[in-house]
Amino acid sequence: MRNRYGSPRKRAFGSSPLLKQVAYLYFVRNCSVGDEPLYSHELVALPRVTRAERQRDKMPWSDQGGPKGPNDNSPWGQPRGPWSSGPGGPQDFEEMLRRSQDSLRRILPSGFGGRGVAILVLLTMLAWLLSGFYTVGPNEVGLNLIFGKYRGKTQAGLNYNLPSPVGSVIKLAVTDRNTIDVGFREEGAARRRGAAQTPEAPEESLMLTGDENIADVKFRVFWQIDPARPEDYAFNVANPPGTVKAVSESAMREIVGQTQIQKILTADRKLIEPACQQLMQRILDDYHSGVLVLQVLLLSVDPPASVIAAFRDVTAAQQDLQRLGNEAEAYANRVVPEARGASARILQEAEAYREQTVAEARGQASRFDQIYDQYKRAPAITRERLYLETIERVLGGSEKIILDERGGAGHVTPFAPLPSFSPFQSGGRR
Repeated sequence: MRNRYGSPRKRAFGSSPLLKQVAYLYFVRNCSVGDEPLYSHELVALPRVTRAERQRDKMPWSDQGGPKGPNDNSPWGQPRGPWSSGPGGPQDFEEMLRRSQDSLRRILPSGFGGRGVAILVLLTMLAWLLSGFYTVGPNEVGLNLIFGKYRGKTQAGLNYNLPSPVGSVIKLAVTDRNTIDVGFREEGAARRRGAAQTPEAPEESLMLTGDENIADVKFRVFWQIDPARPEDYAFNVANPPGTVKAVSESAMREIVGQTQIQKILTADRKLIEPACQQLMQRILDDYHSGVLVLQVLLLSVDPPASVIAAFRDVTAAQQDLQRLGNEAEAYANRVVPEARGASARILQEAEAYREQTVAEARGQASRFDQIYDQYKRAPAITRERLYLETIERVLGGSEKIILDERGGAGHVTPFAPLPSFSPFQSGGRR
């Protein structure tokens, strides 16, 4: 009968005395007659296998198919057999097994047999299974793995998974906010990395605009692990923070490359932030990265340092232009209503004067018609009356000098200022 290697069955142990003695010890220790083991401590020690015999066993002719001397000896004529011994052979191995048994007997109580061993094994298994309980923090999500394969996620609290080495748990802080700076380094981080590094990172911040200018863009990205897909964050991306930074820089460069520098420096700064956030989220979702972009904050958008002074002058001039335009608009808003009010007032005064003049003319015409009617009835009396009223109206408001003809020519009669004593002070009448 042959084994699976195509050799006779007896070659399974070979011809090594050490292997034969190990097999013999295993047979003796595991066989018994009734309740008494076949092996006892009084078993005579086996002869040692010498080093020369062990080296001889390694020779090509140590196999049964090799050359042999008389009486199944080696070419040197030395006898060989399973009970050959040497330093460090089966006797040392037997001594080690005996000491292990004695140590186990001292640890275990007396009468501890097969049932006790089974109970000990069960307790060990129970302790191993109980070690699979774990706690997930309020800001964390647990990912259960069985033999390295994802089996589900757990929420905050006490949870269970098979313990190591069968199972394992990955805990991710899904509510913590993370920040990534692009174009600069914080002073503390730069100081920790070494004094030779500077907070500036021009290889990240310098970007080409749509009108072929260069803008120095520094921004910060706030992100966190997506609570709905933490397994994507754990297994789909090797370096999530580095991926988020690379995606943010790429998205910002794409948006800046489609915008003119003047708009980036002035009006379109508030439009760049949400556009970059949406583009980043779309790219990260395509990667199945399990990352949620919360905000993109532009910290500064400036021209390169070599021309920043000229750009600031241009910006200041544009701001002055806008300020002067606003002042002119305010002046126009103040003066135009005033002019319109004055124009309306003059029109109203002219309308009133016209109404007054027409009314006076109509009154005088009506008075003349009435006088004419009286004149037709009594011409002499009416004529005298008109004469007296005319003389009174003409001479009533002028200085008068009275000459007395009886006193002779050139005699002037003293005249008292009668107007000051006149009781008629109104209407120009005296």
